[in-house]
This record gives sequence, structure tokens and C-alpha cells, in this order.
Amino acid sequence: MSTVTIAPITESLPAFLDSYDFSAIAVIADNHTFRFCYPELKPMLPKHTLVRIKAGEEQKHIATCELIWDALTRANFDRHSLVLNLGGGVIGDMGGFCAATYKRGIAFAQLPTTLLAQVDASVGGKLGIDFRGYKNHIGVFQQPNTVLIDPSFLTTLPERELRSGFAEIIKHCLIADAGMWDEIRRRDLDEQDWPALVAHSVAIKQRVVAEDPTEKGLRKILNFGHTLGHAVETYFLTQHRKRLLHGEAIAVGMVAEAFIAFQKKKIDQELLNATEEYIFSVYGNVRLVDDDIEPILALTLQDKKNRGREVRMSLLDGPGSCAFDVLVTPSEMRRGLEFYRGLNKN
Repeated sequence: MSTVTIAPITESLPAFLDSYDFSAIAVIADNHTFRFCYPELKPMLPKHTLVRIKAGEEQKHIATCELIWDALTRANFDRHSLVLNLGGGVIGDMGGFCAATYKRGIAFAQLPTTLLAQVDASVGGKLGIDFRGYKNHIGVFQQPNTVLIDPSFLTTLPERELRSGFAEIIKHCLIADAGMWDEIRRRDLDEQDWPALVAHSVAIKQRVVAEDPTEKGLRKILNFGHTLGHAVETYFLTQHRKRLLHGEAIAVGMVAEAFIAFQKKKIDQELLNATEEYIFSVYGNVRLVDDDIEPILALTLQDKKNRGREVRMSLLDGPGSCAFDVLVTPSEMRRGLEFYRGLNKN
């Protein structure tokens, strides 16, 4: 398991670099982190290669990987080199994947700059890219050499990005800490203690990943809300409608999947009500129409937790508890999405 350090980057990055003798260093950044975060790193780095890519989930594909691999190749990077992934989930997933596959693997470090990446994507060694519209369809498990989290980077984010990352915090509380769930749902978004919540989520994810590094069992609980959430996110990426951020789609998934858990008598009405009411208070309603439902359900057949043609979900099993490998039928998923649509809080 990788070391995760939560500290000012001005302290953690020099200490990490001093402990190794890398032959070359590359920084992968997108347009946003190049502007807002890279200037803070640059003075601390020796001579290095900067690989700058466009921002957004739409860039998380094999063609962008080819640009990254080409930059490393042209700079003569060998197997003693280091890649620093400076960005959110897209940069961390794709940059880590490129490092893990370049010359069969070189060192890389995650420097997450978004709330989503700090509390979830950067920890645990899941790396990958999207393929033909399917989320994280091609990838590997490979732990980074280190994860360096600086909560001050969160000040560079617009509120919508903070809200997106908060969905993963909500998820961690619902599946693993009922007490913290009660605390966060009594606060508005702008009242949350981000440094404390980052540390809390990292601790939960580290504990789960240490027990199940390659998602054969327990680690699947971290996918609560993600079977339908990823399907909704993927579907909206293909539509000429407002694009959903990852956390916004996962919020839809958590409400729909909480209803499925209720229908299966895994949670009571009180927890279902509290979940949907708080999530709607933070995220509002994503408009789904009749014609959206079947294409979204079809996308769940590519979910990585499935067994054969059977969709297997991770569902709440009471406050602060989650079951995994729960068989769910298309009709149950349809009812979950219809429940979400019926709430229509807008």
C-alpha cells in the first residue's frame, strides 16, 4: 500500500524527491492545473519534462495516452524515471496508467488537486482510461510510489467541482461510518471541514484497500452508487445535453441504489429518506426522461463488478454498512431510476 501524506506540497514533495534518485522527471498537468497548481511545484523541481493535456473526461482515452507515451519516449525516459500526476481523477487515472505501462512500468506519484481525487481517485492504485464510451474500461491495478495531498489546492476549485468530490465523501460515510454520516448531513456544503473530511475518507479507503487490493471482495463496497452512477455518467457523455461531473452522476446512483436496498429490505425508510433528502439538498435533480432509462440500463451490463450477464451491486446494508455482490435485476434497477425520477425536486 502506498504512503499517503497530507501536508503542504512545499514540504511533502521535496522530502519525497530527496529520498529517491530518479533519472528523469515528468509532470503531467491539464490546462487548469498548469495555470493554478504547476507554478507552485515548478520551483521545487529539478529539470523536468512538462506534458500538458486538455482537461476533462473527454480526454481520458487511448489517443491522449499516445501523446503522453510519445513525450516520455522523445525525452528518453528510462525505467528509473518518475511521472508526477498533477490534477484530478482524469490525470491521476490516465497518468498512472501511462506510467504503469510505459516500458512495463516506471515510478509515479499522485498529486491530487481536486476534492474527488484527494478523497478517492488518487488512493488505491486503480488506473485506467475510458474506451468506446465505457468508464475506466481499460486499466490496471498498480500502487503509486506515493500520494501527496495538499488540501490547499482545493481553494483553486469552483464550487461545482467541490460538490462533485463531496459525493465520494457522502459515499464513504454511508458505507462505513454512520456517525460521520449524521455529522455531515447536518451541515451545508460551505460548512464542511474539508481537511478533516479528506483525512477521514483516505483512512476509510486505505483500510478497505489494504484488505482487498484488487477488488475481489470487500473493496467492492467502494462502488456503492457507481453501477447506475457510472451508467448515467457515460450516457450523458454521449448526449448533447449538459455534461454531468462524476460526483453529480454518482449522486443519482446513490439515491437510486438506496431505493433498491430499501426494496430488498436492507435499509429502512428512515435511512432511505435521509439519503435522498440530503443528496437532493446538495445536488438538486438531474432530469431523466422515459427515453433515457433503457440506454442507461444497457450500460450497466459493462459494469466491472458483474458476473457473466448478471449485474452485481454494492448496496447499503444499514447505516455505515454495505453489502457487495448483490444480484440486481433490470426491473429492480428500472424501479430505482423511476424512484429517482419521481422525486423531481426541481
